[in-house]
Amino acid sequence: MALQFKLSLGALVVAGALSLSGCNSTSTSTLTEKDAEAFLTKAEKELQDLSYRSARSAWIYANFITEDTASLAADVNQEYTEKLVALANEAAKFDALELSYDNRRKLDKLKLNLTLPAPKDAEKTAELAKLSAELDGMYGKGKYCKDGNCMSLGEMTAKMANSRDYAELLDVWQGWRQVSPQMRPLYQDLVSLANEGAQELGYRDTGAMWRSKYDMPADDFAKELDRIWGQVKPLYDSLHCHVRAKLGEKYGEDKVPQDQPIPAHLLGNMWAQQWGNIYDLVAPENADPGYNVTELLEKHNYDEIKMVKGAEKFFTSMGFEPLPETFWTRSLFTKPQDRDVQCHASAWNLDNKDDLRIKMCIQRTGEEFSVIHHELGHNFYQRAYNKLPLYYQESANDGFHEAIGDTIALSVTPGYLKEIGLLDQVPDESKDIGLLMKMALDKIAFIPFGLLVDQWRWKVYSGEISPAEYNQAWWELREKYQGLQAPVARTENDFDPGAKYHVPGNVPYTRYFLAHILQFEFHKALCEISGNKEAIHRCSVYNSKEAGERLNAMLEMGSSRPWQEALESVTGSQQMDATAILDYFAPLQSYLDEQNKNRQCGW
Repeated sequence: MALQFKLSLGALVVAGALSLSGCNSTSTSTLTEKDAEAFLTKAEKELQDLSYRSARSAWIYANFITEDTASLAADVNQEYTEKLVALANEAAKFDALELSYDNRRKLDKLKLNLTLPAPKDAEKTAELAKLSAELDGMYGKGKYCKDGNCMSLGEMTAKMANSRDYAELLDVWQGWRQVSPQMRPLYQDLVSLANEGAQELGYRDTGAMWRSKYDMPADDFAKELDRIWGQVKPLYDSLHCHVRAKLGEKYGEDKVPQDQPIPAHLLGNMWAQQWGNIYDLVAPENADPGYNVTELLEKHNYDEIKMVKGAEKFFTSMGFEPLPETFWTRSLFTKPQDRDVQCHASAWNLDNKDDLRIKMCIQRTGEEFSVIHHELGHNFYQRAYNKLPLYYQESANDGFHEAIGDTIALSVTPGYLKEIGLLDQVPDESKDIGLLMKMALDKIAFIPFGLLVDQWRWKVYSGEISPAEYNQAWWELREKYQGLQAPVARTENDFDPGAKYHVPGNVPYTRYFLAHILQFEFHKALCEISGNKEAIHRCSVYNSKEAGERLNAMLEMGSSRPWQEALESVTGSQQMDATAILDYFAPLQSYLDEQNKNRQCGW
């Protein structure tokens, strides 16, 4: 997860009624390109100062959680948000002007980094901000109480991951979804107000505004996502068929019918978005690779700092400069004993230059070793574009940042572990199926979920899904894309989309779908550039200066050019292509085909 305190952390609500600095000082008919340039220069300076203060206060709050630090962080972030909102509205003055590519792109960046566009009416603006805060609070306070005992979402998530009791899983699944029905009327009002604001800014609806961020017509972008999904779907369908068969063996085919969607509470995750927690139920026989990275780290005396140093060496082996000394003195690597901190792993650039940090409560496990590689991917991306104007200091599109971190993590292979001295012998290829299965349960299982969340939301914003159909349409999409069904009857008295944070939290979700596609495409391209001769799932680009040079050239572009050009600079094509995923998982596809021979697939 990358945290960047600049435009991408901008306003959740476009407060159209805010006073705009100098907004009416010049008639729009007399504006010139020089006026636009002067405005952009002034805006960048103001945002640079505010983003630095906002980042520092957020860092302090995340590392010293108290009421005071929370209040200070909120105050600065509100100031930053209001300034960004005012500047975004002022940028609209220049919409009708013929401008250079650079000036037009910077102005668009200012406007399109706003998530919920409020109407200009002051009362409606206040109402939208109130609705947004209430929805967020409902989710955050959510818990499930039964017989006098209450469970937090974290406790319920752990039960979903570890329990194999059908009735207990169903109880927890239903229990969490009691948090969301009361969100429904608020969400309906929020959609109406946000659409009014989007239309005032010149967009058809809020969903169309979100899709307009992707350097192509909004409707074309939606079609592009479905095209990419079509490439992945055969592999997903094979995985689905195998998993359903194994769940049928575990719970009985009366509970998991072999010609219907899978009940959504049996996949080890509250939202059935990743299935890795049920690996033990579906694992191939004799698939144990014969080593455990956690044990290897302990054997070779890797403490938390040595784990991070090891991950940094991955990047320096590719030709990247080492991280600055301040990274080592200012980052949080272990959980302090004397205070509360936010332990969720994140990567930071506080000053938009070289003040790079990570915040992690590192556990000495193999999984955390991969996560560290992922987080440093964010840091090296942040540093690569730090010479660009502030407007362009972000990834090529919002999927790229997560994709780069994941691309690097894909190179944490048995071959890489052997090269850095952690592993004595790389297991033979017969052991790859288990590793690929475990990865597919998380990454391939996620892809249709990553697509459908915003498919639902865009249709809600456009009116294609009416408020009377919110829940029905949600489950229709989950069946269409994921092949899942609710384990018990659901009605319009329920609001199951609200049980997923990103819906009441108003966080766009397509970025996660894009990241899951792009990481494999980048990995394949970098492997080819490095001269890799092994199967793509065995490739690591460790030590490849050629791959590092090509990757860094793309990272340095930030968002200064359309994402299609950034993609082409590494892959040679401006069109996303998910066939890299099929190549990566080819051995698993063969295994699944063999397993599924006499099974009923589809739903």
